[in-house]
Amino acid sequence: MKNTEDNSSETIDLGQLLALLRKHIWALIVCSVGFAFIGWFISDIVMIPKYSSSAQVLVNDRSNKNDPNAAYAAQQANTQLVTTYKDIITSHVILQEASKRLANPSVLIKKAQPAKYKKDASGKKVLVKKAQPAVYGQAERPYSVTASELASSISVNTQQQSQVFSVTATADTPYKAKAEANAVARVFRDQVPKIMSVNNVTIVAPATTGTQSSPNVKLYTLAGFVIGLVLCVMVIILRNMINTTVRDDSYLSQELGLTDLGYVAHFSVPSNFSINKKTRSRGNMSRRV
Repeated sequence: MKNTEDNSSETIDLGQLLALLRKHIWALIVCSVGFAFIGWFISDIVMIPKYSSSAQVLVNDRSNKNDPNAAYAAQQANTQLVTTYKDIITSHVILQEASKRLANPSVLIKKAQPAKYKKDASGKKVLVKKAQPAVYGQAERPYSVTASELASSISVNTQQQSQVFSVTATADTPYKAKAEANAVARVFRDQVPKIMSVNNVTIVAPATTGTQSSPNVKLYTLAGFVIGLVLCVMVIILRNMINTTVRDDSYLSQELGLTDLGYVAHFSVPSNFSINKKTRSRGNMSRRV
């Protein structure tokens, strides 16, 4: 019997809570939507967006292809060395060189041409065409990024049992993220053969224009909606708990344990209401007769 009473009281309390929330449904809607708007405004307008771009790099040792055992052993060794490559990419030597390339990006437009000679009748070499130096041009927009700044923006992601890993850069513009990822990947490709006995480093997929990685506008908006809803529910429940106004007789009998003796009706009397005394006196006289 006691368990039944407890269950019934809990059901009544839950019903009262639902009725209370239903009574303030518009306050819940306005509060939730308002906080969701605040979350969207902060994430989309106030906060500075960050963009990420990745370049995929493959490191493979050119072993003897005629020996399958040697090729398999080299592949396993390269897979285990991926963690070492990760440390090399984030080293100061690689990042410092990448910083220089970002400050002065260049691309080879025309290869150097050697001088051309021909022999005359006497057998002496005669210069026909002068040597032409290589022609370089500015590949991309230059960026002033220090090695320490690159260290905080570059991350290396590896996959288990794979020789391919990705170099990810995070920056405040999508083009800067692309430039940083490509610069670090290219410097690693050029420098790692000098550091380790690796003779085949390939950039499988160069970095493309970065995409926004943070802040997550949808997540901030949803978080604002939930926070607004929870806060509004808490305020409604708190106000209901501290409100001591007697709203029905069940509060007196169940909560305070008082006995309900009855009701006092309330009625309103119009201002022009009056009692006719003559009518009352005539009625009394007729009864006496």
